[in-house]
Amino acid sequence: MNVLSNRAKSLKPSPTLAINAKAKSMQAQGIHVISFGAGEPDFDTPENIKQAAKKAIDEGFTKYTPVGGIDELKDAIIKKFQRDSHLTYKRSEIIVSCGGKHSFYNLAQAIFDQGDEVIIPAPYWVSYPPMVALANASPVIVETTEKNEFKITPEELKKAITPKTKAFILNSPSNPTGSAYSKKELEKIAEVSISKNFFVISDEIYEKIVYDGFEFTSIASLSDEIKKRTIIVHGVAKTYAMTGWRIGYTAGADEIISAMNNIQSQSTSNPTSIAQKASVEALIGSQSEVEKMVSAFGQRRNYIVDRLNKIPEVSCYKPAGAFYVFPNFSSYYGKSFQGKKIENSTHLADFFLDVARVAVVPGVEFGADPFERLSYATSMEDIKEGLNRIEEALNKLG
Repeated sequence: MNVLSNRAKSLKPSPTLAINAKAKSMQAQGIHVISFGAGEPDFDTPENIKQAAKKAIDEGFTKYTPVGGIDELKDAIIKKFQRDSHLTYKRSEIIVSCGGKHSFYNLAQAIFDQGDEVIIPAPYWVSYPPMVALANASPVIVETTEKNEFKITPEELKKAITPKTKAFILNSPSNPTGSAYSKKELEKIAEVSISKNFFVISDEIYEKIVYDGFEFTSIASLSDEIKKRTIIVHGVAKTYAMTGWRIGYTAGADEIISAMNNIQSQSTSNPTSIAQKASVEALIGSQSEVEKMVSAFGQRRNYIVDRLNKIPEVSCYKPAGAFYVFPNFSSYYGKSFQGKKIENSTHLADFFLDVARVAVVPGVEFGADPFERLSYATSMEDIKEGLNRIEEALNKLG
């Protein structure tokens, strides 16, 4: 008898979480590791949000809630979409889940079947292909280029479309590259979606973390036609430094949201009641702390991009959003240290951790082996020291 299902055997753990765990294990052993691995803000959750959670506890708001979230939070989400993107949704078109990842998983289970194809531009967030595969659909990976800021073109999208195409995954701003699509670029993608009649899954969780005056546009806001075909996946984790609170949400057609609600009712039931109350405050309360965080991220981005581009044979695109850089280290592949050859991004990431005591995530996990992902959601002091260590380590390769 086989103990594990084929589904379980085919899965590997999230590489970003695994690398972060390894770095923390080394730190617990007294080894000073600088981690560029974690995809979470290093800031504390803003005080007004924490106070809302404490008030919920004091008032006894600690019981089950409706499966798809409390009306108060759904209304806050509706106000957020209206305020930020001029989008109008009803409560029946909103579901709250246990984080953005849970939102995407439920959505995949609700709309994908065996034989469906889902177009995913690479570099991609590590969990997109596995979650598509878990829904018995087929990920169709389309490679993008650093020269084109890691963005898929309408022509590349069209080439990937088949009669089996069910959806296209749009992540803007992107994890891992930080690239973001302009309104004009989104209009062209929307045209393709409408003409070929497939869904756009728009992951907008980094919406507020943008730089240099970049104006975020939700593809759903472009027309009623594209809105009908768009499902927005969002959450409070990145914008409000609430990664551990586990609140994500999805906006889309009633039929899809209802199906997600049914799936959620048979798995997790409702998201944490206290975290829901905190999220209400996050969305409709003061946004001043968000502006401070984004300002700090912008300063770090400028520094880390400048430093990386000064390292010989390294190139690094300057991201428009999120808090990651995705430098190209492939010129160092083929070099060796103490008899061990660096042949790919995994070898280089292991080398950085073992020799430099710096944790990064190998690009191969995002579908782009020439690169490494570094998160600058850490202190400027650690960024400077981490880059010093990386440079010193690269100089040891021969």
